[in-house]
Amino acid sequence: MDGLAAPSPSHSGATSGGGASHRKRKLPPSSLSDATADEDDDTTAPSSPSTSPSSPSRPSSPSSSHSDDDDDDSLHTFTAARLDGAPPSSSGRPPKPESSTVSAAAAAAAAAAAPKPDSASAAAGDGKEDPKGLFTDNIQTSGAYSAREEGLKREEEAGRLKFLCYSNDGVDEHMIWLVGLKNIFARQLPNMPKEYIVRLVMDRTHKSMMVIRNNIVVGGITYRPYTSQKFGEIAFCAITADEQVKGYGTRLMNHLKQHARDADGLTHFLTYADNNAVGYFVKQGFTKEITLDKERWQGYIKDYDGGILMECRIDQKLPYVDLATMIRRQRQAIDEKIRELSNCHIVYSGIDFQKKEAGIPRRTMKPEDIQGLREAGWTPDQWGHSKSRSAFSPDYSTYRQQLTNLMRSLLKATDCQNMNEHPDAWPFKEPVDSRDVPDYYDIIKDPIDLKTMSKRVESEQYYVTLEMFVADMKRMFSNAKTYNSPDTIYYKCASRLESFFSNKVASQLAQASTKN
Repeated sequence: MDGLAAPSPSHSGATSGGGASHRKRKLPPSSLSDATADEDDDTTAPSSPSTSPSSPSRPSSPSSSHSDDDDDDSLHTFTAARLDGAPPSSSGRPPKPESSTVSAAAAAAAAAAAPKPDSASAAAGDGKEDPKGLFTDNIQTSGAYSAREEGLKREEEAGRLKFLCYSNDGVDEHMIWLVGLKNIFARQLPNMPKEYIVRLVMDRTHKSMMVIRNNIVVGGITYRPYTSQKFGEIAFCAITADEQVKGYGTRLMNHLKQHARDADGLTHFLTYADNNAVGYFVKQGFTKEITLDKERWQGYIKDYDGGILMECRIDQKLPYVDLATMIRRQRQAIDEKIRELSNCHIVYSGIDFQKKEAGIPRRTMKPEDIQGLREAGWTPDQWGHSKSRSAFSPDYSTYRQQLTNLMRSLLKATDCQNMNEHPDAWPFKEPVDSRDVPDYYDIIKDPIDLKTMSKRVESEQYYVTLEMFVADMKRMFSNAKTYNSPDTIYYKCASRLESFFSNKVASQLAQASTKN
């Protein structure tokens, strides 16, 4: 993936009285043509911030849509400390770090170091197994997203992966990383002017959240925080080509959101994205609907022709770097609640149900002998329940005999042993011979034929209801239509025979209903 372009201008040259010039500017050609979006979460999304590193700060907005009063509701304050049992702060917001430049990896490591609940140790005191553990140990506790996030978190804890945010502060190690990040932006967007990239990455009003693997930078996001306006503008986002499709893009954005919230006090991100970058930003929670008060951002960023302005609201409560843990515990809580209302978590041992030819059971088994069937709500009156039952005798033994006779008559009407009844039954008399049709059983995974159905009928054990018999017959027709093209004789025979069979079933049921 060569890169995604998300041009996003920052504040331009200043005017008097705290104003700012506001003009349109066209995107560099590479921003719109050289980028291809990976459908995963790793991306290269450049934005195009300011042309001037020196810009006057504007007075903060007198009222914000995300004030401290809105954050007082700490009922669902899912910070990492709260998840691990620590009491939340009185404001419902995680405490801000002392320094404006915070190591996101250190914060993640601190959260990971907190004790985690262990279902096995929960019941160690009384020597009994924890019933919740019996349940949750057998469930899938994470999806693909959570599994990947937890894998990256383990790499952070092991020290192989770091997410750090720095600006041009003159520290040698930080400057080496920033130069490496600048080179990644230049490689991923070869048509973007290198001087432009250098100016933005090294601009001291901009900050860069970097992915550092084995002490080598492999990607990052450069953004400009407008702390007085409580929003940030993303300039560039890129992951080096040989480290993509590993989840770094999402993990990087999560670290950026948490750092921007906790260290910079931001509530929103804005960026200009082209069509190739929109998909990535949508996955990261950005939307084309701008809800941020226009007075807070207008004049601080320029309009770009060909770019789509996108916004992301930074949640003031979510533990962005520990979302996988939150999702896993929420899923466990839901599954445990389901356990209280249902017994679906109980797994019974299997039954010895050996079959003979044509799937006919070797011995008759009563439904009530199957473990768990009654516990699932089954009752004896449900045995053999059928929509067509009303057409037969209410006595069960008589019903079974009538059902068998009906199925025999239907097969006699279609079986090729009686060709005078219907001339289109001949392709379905015997199972398909794989020596004649080598790939048949590669395509048709559930074969059926009239001979097999006749054996099942004569066993008087297989077909408990008429619906089971009809389902086998319909599958036989469906198999023929799946394997053969519509212009073949086999397809046409299946269509004609299916129509004949449907009419025959309807007439036979009508006769049976009249007799009873």
